[in-house]
Amino acid sequence: MEREKFDRKRQSLDLPNNVLRWNECFNLFNSLEFVLRNFTLIFFCLLVAGCTTTKPVFHVSVDSINSGTPLVGKKCIVAPGAENININDLQFREFASYVERVLVSKGYEITDDFETADVAVLLGYGIGDPEEHYYTYSVPVWGQTGVSSSTTTGSANTFGNIYSYGSSANLSGTTSHSSTTTYTPSYGVVGSSSHVGSFVTYTRYIFLQAYDLNAYRQTQEENQLWKTEIVSTGSSGDLRRVFPILIAGAMPYVGENTGQKVKVQLHEDNEAVLTVKGIQIEETLKEVENPKD
Repeated sequence: MEREKFDRKRQSLDLPNNVLRWNECFNLFNSLEFVLRNFTLIFFCLLVAGCTTTKPVFHVSVDSINSGTPLVGKKCIVAPGAENININDLQFREFASYVERVLVSKGYEITDDFETADVAVLLGYGIGDPEEHYYTYSVPVWGQTGVSSSTTTGSANTFGNIYSYGSSANLSGTTSHSSTTTYTPSYGVVGSSSHVGSFVTYTRYIFLQAYDLNAYRQTQEENQLWKTEIVSTGSSGDLRRVFPILIAGAMPYVGENTGQKVKVQLHEDNEAVLTVKGIQIEETLKEVENPKD
C-alpha cells in the first residue's frame, strides 16, 4: 500500500525515474541464478542505462477564466504584477518576453506604451520553499536457498595373493571402496533490508491578469478581462529553467475559460517550449539569412 501511494506521488511530479531503482532491481533480479545466466545482457543494459539521461516530464496545472466581454482592442503591454518586481529588472524582461510570444500567438499586439495600450497584462511569478519527502524501499539480500544438484564419484581397489600347494592353488584378497559426493548449492533472495530515501520538490507558479485600460481611463475602475493561474510542483528549483515550460504548457488556455483546472504534461524540448523561447523563430531567420546550397 505504501509503495502504491509513493508511485502515485512520483508520477505527479517531474522526478528522475531512478528514485525507485533499487525496488525495480529487487523485482527484476529475483534470484542470483538469473543474474549469472544473463550476466552479459544485464551488464550491457546497465552500461546503456548509465550512459542515458532520462528526460523529466513536467506536470503543469492551468486554471483560466475570462469575463466573456469582447475586447475592443488587442494592443497590450506586459507589466509587473507585484510591487517587488521592477519593470526594468532583467529577469522580469526575460520572463515577459516568453509571455509576449504567447500573447502574440493569441492575436495580441505588444506595445511598451501605456498611453496607447488597450490591455494591461500583469505578470507575477515565484517559487515556494523546498519541501522534503521521505519514502522507504527494499534492497534484496542474497544467499544460499538450498541444493540444486549433487554428484557422487568413487573407486574400488582389490589386493590379493595366490598360494599353490602342489597341484592346487588358493586365491585370497580384499577389495576397498571409496566415494565422494559434491553438492551444488542454489542461490536466490533470502530476505530484504529496508532503507529510507528522500527527495525535494518545489512549487513554481505564474499569475497573469488582464485589465481593460480603455475602461480604466474613462471610469478609473479596474475591469478585469481574464486571469490565468499556472502551477507546477517538481524537483527543479530553477525558476529560469522552469518558467518557459510552464508558460508553454498554458499557451492554449491563456485568456480562455477552462471551466476547471487543466493538467498538462510536456518535456523541456517540447515544440511549444522552443517556440516560447524563440528558438524556432531564430533558427528560421538564420536559414533565411544564410540559405543552404
